[in-house]
Amino acid sequence: MAKYVCDACGYVYDPAVGDPDNGIAPGTSFAALPEDWTCPECGASKDMFSPQ
Repeated sequence: MAKYVCDACGYVYDPAVGDPDNGIAPGTSFAALPEDWTCPECGASKDMFSPQ
C-alpha cells in the first residue's frame, strides 16, 4: 500500500502503521480512512495529502 505525505507539514501516513492514536488500525489504506480524518500533526484534511 502506498504512503501519503501531508503537503502542509510533511507528515507521512503509512498504511502499515495506521494512526493508532486516532483509532485507525494498522493495515488501513489511505482510501479507507474516514472522510473526516485529518493529519495528526497539523490538522490538514485528506485532500492535502499526496502519494509518496
